[in-house]
Amino acid sequence: MIVTVLVLQAFLLYYATNYMENQEIAWLLQEKYNGVKTVSFEADCSRLAAGEPLGYLIGHVPFLNCTIHLDSHPLIPRVETEFWVEKAIIASKTHLKNQRGPTPLILDLCSGSGAIGVAVAKGVPEALVTFTELDPLHLPTIEKNLSENIPEWSNRSNHYCITASDLFEQITEEFDFILTNPPYIDAAAGTVDMNVTTYEPHLALFGGDNGMDIITRIIAEAPQHLTPAGQLWIEHEPAQVEAITALALNHGFTIVTHPDQYDIPRFSVLTMAQ
Repeated sequence: MIVTVLVLQAFLLYYATNYMENQEIAWLLQEKYNGVKTVSFEADCSRLAAGEPLGYLIGHVPFLNCTIHLDSHPLIPRVETEFWVEKAIIASKTHLKNQRGPTPLILDLCSGSGAIGVAVAKGVPEALVTFTELDPLHLPTIEKNLSENIPEWSNRSNHYCITASDLFEQITEEFDFILTNPPYIDAAAGTVDMNVTTYEPHLALFGGDNGMDIITRIIAEAPQHLTPAGQLWIEHEPAQVEAITALALNHGFTIVTHPDQYDIPRFSVLTMAQ
């Protein structure tokens, strides 16, 4: 019986792996080559088989109701991030509906591709969105994603600010919502797939000791950049919940941790205590 179960598990794993590979090849063919197999397509298939992420090969990925371009090879947005950003958009709309301010003031901290802020800007047209990213190479990608996803971009360019900044270093304003998917992986834990560490930017992945170095700085500095009752939404590892909760309470926040779509504790909402 044990042997049968192991064989079945191996078969299911093989089937699932091959199914995903075939799906990725189909997406690549359709999205990049309009269904036409070319020499370049075959070369891309080889790169895909070697572990290069599909998003980089195609050049863009879907994120909520946006198409996020990856020209500068920033961190590829994940569906787990999509999940909580959609909830942040709802919270921003509620903020506007309750007239807690004439417009929600949003900071996309550690922006990377700008996926979070762009999705919010599209979902909440009234919002004023600031993007901050440590690596200046990603700033043109953020601007492209704004212009490509928001048709009225040219008439609303004063709604957005894009700046290179080491977290809050260049920030003087206060915000109703700070939204961030910071580097939070512990490199020593060895939990990341090799294709991720090979191709995606380490600067956006790894957060120092226990993955907490950047998170600690964010929670310590955020109170100076939040309006009264402002909120910090932060993505993190499940194992970091206890440490994040302690930091939040020490810095005057209330905190609620939420599961993602896979029922894994994935993001926390920290609210300035009044």
